Amino acid sequence: MTAVQATVEEFSQGAESGNAGGQYLTFMLAGEEYGIEILKVQEIKGWSSATPIPNTPEHVLGVLNLRGAVVPIVDLRKRFELESIEYCETTVVIVVKMQQSDQERTVGLVVDAVADVYRLESSDIQPPPDMGTAVHTEFVRGLATVNEKMVILLDVNHLIDFETVGPVGENSAEQCAAQAADH
Repeated sequence: MTAVQATVEEFSQGAESGNAGGQYLTFMLAGEEYGIEILKVQEIKGWSSATPIPNTPEHVLGVLNLRGAVVPIVDLRKRFELESIEYCETTVVIVVKMQQSDQERTVGLVVDAVADVYRLESSDIQPPPDMGTAVHTEFVRGLATVNEKMVILLDVNHLIDFETVGPVGENSAEQCAAQAADH
């Protein structure tokens, strides 16, 4: 278990006991630090290739089987329309729980590297700036300054549109294969 995984478990346990505060796991993408709520993180695993699914958006790399659950894998660089890079030893998949409407889904997010875990007060978080309609900020929860650097806090529930990903979240391998055959 890595130090970050141990920290994620420690903060998650503290949050479950009522000391939630605002804990965020941060990760790097194209030299910028992003954060997601620690309670949304299920696990962090090293990169392993995903099984491609036909007719999915470019940012959906495919699916992985995680202990019997078929999980869609999303490349956040592609989702944010950043330059693609070759995956390396620091590339990880952050497995998160997402909620949309009344459904909870598990999704893997491919990021350049895990950075840190921060405890933030609500007063530390500023709303995303109004950038007009040209810039989509629907998945930005807010911005925080930590150790003199800006961290972009993401709203995990708005990162992925399940309508475009398709119903592979927690479905069985058979359902996933059936969906792939339908396309």
